[in-house]
Amino acid sequence: MPTNFTVVPVEDGSNSTAAAGGSKPVHVSKLFDEEQNDDNSQGPHSGDDSQRESSPFISSDDDGEHYYEGKNMALFEEEMDSHPMVSSLLNKLANYTNLTQGVREHEEAENEDGVRRVAVTVPQMGTFIGVYLPCMQNILGVILFLRLTWIVGTAGILGSFAIVSMCCICTLLTAISMSAIATNGVVPAGGSYYMISRSLGPEFGGAVGLCLYLGTTFAGSLYILGTIEILLIYIVPTATVFEEGEGAAMANNMRVYGTCCLLLMALVVFVGVKYVNKLALVFLACVVLSIMATYAGVIKTIIEPPEFNVCLLGNRSLTNENFETCAKTLDVKNNTVTSDLWSIFCSSKYPNATCDEYFTLNNLTEMQAIPGLLSGVIKDNLWGNYGPAGMFIEKKSQNSVEVQDTPPDRLKPYLFSDITTYFTLLVGIYFPSVTGIMAGSNRSGDLRDAQRSIPIGTIMAILTTSFIYISCVVLFGACIEGVVLRDKFGFSVKKNPVIGILAWPSPWVIVIGSFFSCCGAGLQSLTGAPRLLQAIARDGIIPFLQVFGHGKANGEPTWALLLTVGICEIGILIASLDAVAPILSMFFLMCYLFVNLACAVQTLLRTPNWRPRFKFYHWTLSFLGMSLCLSLMFVSSWYYALVAIVIAGCIYKYIEYRGAVKEWGDGIRGLSLNAARYALIRLEEAPLHTKNWRPQLLVMCKLDSDLAVKHPRLLSFTTQLKAGKGLTIVCSVLEGTYMTRGNDVKTGEQNLKAAMVAERMKGFSHVVVSSNLRDGFSLLVQSAGLGGMKHNAVLMAWPAGWKQARDLSARRNFIETIKETTAAHQALLVAKNIDHFPSNQERLKEGSIDVWWIVHDGGLLMLLPFLLSQHKVWRKCKMRIFTVAQMDDNSIQMKKDLQVFLYHLRLDAEVEVVEMHDSDISAFTYEKTLMMEQRSQMLKQMQLSRTEREREAQLIHDRNTASHSTMNDKAAGATPDRVHMTWTKDKLIHERSRHRENMGVKDMFNMKPEWENLNQSNVRRMHTAVKLNEVVVKKSQNSQLVLLNMPGPPKNKKGEENYMEFLEVLMDGLDRVLLVRGGGREVITIYS
Repeated sequence: MPTNFTVVPVEDGSNSTAAAGGSKPVHVSKLFDEEQNDDNSQGPHSGDDSQRESSPFISSDDDGEHYYEGKNMALFEEEMDSHPMVSSLLNKLANYTNLTQGVREHEEAENEDGVRRVAVTVPQMGTFIGVYLPCMQNILGVILFLRLTWIVGTAGILGSFAIVSMCCICTLLTAISMSAIATNGVVPAGGSYYMISRSLGPEFGGAVGLCLYLGTTFAGSLYILGTIEILLIYIVPTATVFEEGEGAAMANNMRVYGTCCLLLMALVVFVGVKYVNKLALVFLACVVLSIMATYAGVIKTIIEPPEFNVCLLGNRSLTNENFETCAKTLDVKNNTVTSDLWSIFCSSKYPNATCDEYFTLNNLTEMQAIPGLLSGVIKDNLWGNYGPAGMFIEKKSQNSVEVQDTPPDRLKPYLFSDITTYFTLLVGIYFPSVTGIMAGSNRSGDLRDAQRSIPIGTIMAILTTSFIYISCVVLFGACIEGVVLRDKFGFSVKKNPVIGILAWPSPWVIVIGSFFSCCGAGLQSLTGAPRLLQAIARDGIIPFLQVFGHGKANGEPTWALLLTVGICEIGILIASLDAVAPILSMFFLMCYLFVNLACAVQTLLRTPNWRPRFKFYHWTLSFLGMSLCLSLMFVSSWYYALVAIVIAGCIYKYIEYRGAVKEWGDGIRGLSLNAARYALIRLEEAPLHTKNWRPQLLVMCKLDSDLAVKHPRLLSFTTQLKAGKGLTIVCSVLEGTYMTRGNDVKTGEQNLKAAMVAERMKGFSHVVVSSNLRDGFSLLVQSAGLGGMKHNAVLMAWPAGWKQARDLSARRNFIETIKETTAAHQALLVAKNIDHFPSNQERLKEGSIDVWWIVHDGGLLMLLPFLLSQHKVWRKCKMRIFTVAQMDDNSIQMKKDLQVFLYHLRLDAEVEVVEMHDSDISAFTYEKTLMMEQRSQMLKQMQLSRTEREREAQLIHDRNTASHSTMNDKAAGATPDRVHMTWTKDKLIHERSRHRENMGVKDMFNMKPEWENLNQSNVRRMHTAVKLNEVVVKKSQNSQLVLLNMPGPPKNKKGEENYMEFLEVLMDGLDRVLLVRGGGREVITIYS
């Protein structure tokens, strides 16, 4: 929102009267408008008027009217558009309202007239209501009421204590890390996903965000299965669709009722989320009342234990659903009659019936299900009782007569363990009971002071719930009989939940309380998961999820809700609370792992922005929490852990490959910077070994007048040569000053990056501005790269138009670049006809890459064809190596030695030795040399300085005005000191003949008159170039690429003018040529 503020004049001693009398508050925007109009009306007298407003510097050359004269802020008046005053900034911060991004922003109430209205209020929730209670409600839930007693009975008090302690310590350490992240600045609503993504980057954020989403969704499945389990076992056991006689009847009933419950809850969430939020307090009250009833029941056991008994046959526990009396016979009116148990275990109800052997040999014992806190039963429950599925639930200390092993009879009222139990399984089943610690951070938008409330509320809630869980473990083991604890569904106590028979005043308190608690938790999962998915989709980091960012007109995530229901249905079809719990444990553990990792990374990096208000954290605690999370993942279920890691890894790579580019100032980027700095320092500590040498290219790329890449095939060739490995810096030079061409630099770099992306080239781009191209190239050759990551080779295109250029700058720049790369011990690659090189989409089906190895300068000629052959464009081209033998060389032995050398280099190539005998210098060579020197003389004459041309013009003017009458006479003959503006062939012949008049008589039988003054060094060089070109064209004219040793430029400047001609003759008649000049060090080795 725009902020209006005024600039009030300050009354000082000198002009207080004027200020007080005539000054009024002036609106700053009006001042800017007037200043802009004044600038526009000043005309073209200033050359920088068009850039004044965008310039970051203060212009002091305008002495016109100053609208801030006498004001405190006059010095900064031209920067206020981009740099606001502190008062304006503080005003905006003071008016900042952080509305929740969660459920409340979509609650648009409608009044009686049907007009939609949005009530925007300042968040007023404190620590207790906003963080503590929501965390308590999310942590305490279905596992406490339905599985904790079974875990205590199976693992024993000590084993359960270890499970609870590990899980609670894990969440406590995670809460400490989360508190540090949450208090490091304003955390918008979005909770853990926001914290992780902004701390670890979009790749980790998206991967963990989706894991958190899947965990929340499967948590909905867990709560719905818990709701249906309570409904079908304890509330309405007769409401079954599939009868008990059918196979997997209970699982099918869970699927049917679970699907119906899911659809009903989804409808509630779709119609009105506000009703879910209003019922949250009711659901929390149910949880609190249930826990209070449990503690009250424990206290009551000291006074009077509950009247619940369990019946044992021998040492085996029995379900007492179908009988009332735990006895074989009963005395009814002094008559002995058989009991209901007799009818179950025997063939008939008569005393002489044939009975089960175990029933006959063992007695029935009835004992208290809950002996009480002071009964000493705690000693029997200290240790675990693990076993396979189908095992009898037995009291080990009870005497019994064992019979021959027979398969368990499911028709008898024995209690069996339904699943195979072991310690790690119980960890996975229990861990969902400690999740929910993110509830406070998810509501950060509703808190009055989130940076204070989140740490205190979350840690206090974890400590409270940890005390509740640990105390329940000890109290359950101290009050309840072991066989009853191991009875998962309470079949031995009249189908009551085991924790229910302990509670006071009635088991129905636990049944009703846990039922509503599970319902509420399921509704909240179905409410939170779609919004989490919507937040991820709206961030745009995962392209295929963008459809789930849309919703109803009021922002409700309709599509995300449909996907959530579909995934939640998968968990319901599993139809087992014990099987679903480890799945969501994996996803929550992965989320907590990355919260700890985010805190540890930020702490170790010590970034300036890492300033949490929560001070009680340390990176060792975060690493301990991270290690504990990873350990619990594999302890709970190693295969689920691997699946979760693979899912997260696939999402990470997908975001990295296809996701939108986001820069959130994340810690992984800071970690990359630190790692890069460390690696660069290490690279400088020791020189690079030959085995690790690869061309690190500095690509000199030209830009045309539109700042587009002039030779894109140069980038294609770079990609083929590098294959994405090593360092590549693509650079260009613009003439001018940075102040005037700053925008051109940005445009040029963008065009370079776009061209690199089009060619799938990985590297860096850089455009510099220099007063001339020569200095710019020199600057790049000297300073490109950083530390140990510096280029060792320069790649550039051959300056094809150097002959047609009117000045010598192109030739001079090229030769100076060669000299500088040589002085810097850098290799140089010059590509001729670069636009004829193949693109990355072409595939050369046949042909060869010919290497002409004239001189050895480090072996780069050998290495380049091998690197090119690794790319799919050149893969089918064979490598041929030619070398030149002189008269004194043994060509046969040279070929054998070269083959052995290539064998040791592990290079596959054909070898050929070309013999070049001494021969007379041909007339063609003399003609070539003559044309070269004539052109050089002509270019010298064309390069007259500006001063000389002005002097000539002035001389002509003076002679024309001195004496008009004598001008015709003087025009007949050339003035001796006249300087010609051009140099023609006729003038060249005339001048040469004039000089020859004073020379002696030459031997005209040996050479023509035109060749007599030729430089013999140039003749020899031209002879070499011509003869070598003849051989190369003969052997390699049809090859796909020719690599040649590049002769170095002459050391004296007098020979530079002819150097380019020699190279042109050397490459004449060849299409694709790569001139290679080594950097003076060995780049290839025969050693391993």
